[in-house]
Amino acid sequence: VISPYSGINAEYGEMTTLRPFVCSDLFTFNNVNLDKLTETYNLGFYLQYLAKWPDYFTIATTPSGRAMGYIMGKAEGKGENWHGHVTAVSVAPECRRIGLARVLMHRLEYVSESIYNGYFVDLFVRVSNKVAIGMYTKFGYSVYRRVLGYYSGEEDAFDMRKALPRDVEKKSIIPLTHPVLPEDVE
Repeated sequence: VISPYSGINAEYGEMTTLRPFVCSDLFTFNNVNLDKLTETYNLGFYLQYLAKWPDYFTIATTPSGRAMGYIMGKAEGKGENWHGHVTAVSVAPECRRIGLARVLMHRLEYVSESIYNGYFVDLFVRVSNKVAIGMYTKFGYSVYRRVLGYYSGEEDAFDMRKALPRDVEKKSIIPLTHPVLPEDVE
């Protein structure tokens, strides 16, 4: 079991457990996932991530076991492009603004750095999701590039990145000057 991290609002922090996500959690996280800005995937997609990158899949729960939020990701790339990727981070509406997303992101960054020795962490976010963009910026992420039509060809995404200590020169976060297409994303 992963111990709780500091940084969660004191009202919730002592009552929050971070632990590895398990298969049965797929039946208990609807309160977190049913949000118009949260991508919901098919069961096989979650199971693939759980089997291939279990270190990147963490859930936060209340003492009664109710899901508060989760994060899932993976390690990918080659050479100096080797990095951690945030596939999904979501927090239940009633658990927002207590610092839980920051703690979950910190967990993924820690895994990317200490287990996978990545150069950076990246994520994709809808350009219209100003709240999330602001949150990620506060966490130290910056816009690396714009990906045209990333979301089903209907909406662009920002590829946001945060350099990890291995990227001493911070080359991974130097922004591109032009947008790219989804098929150009490595």
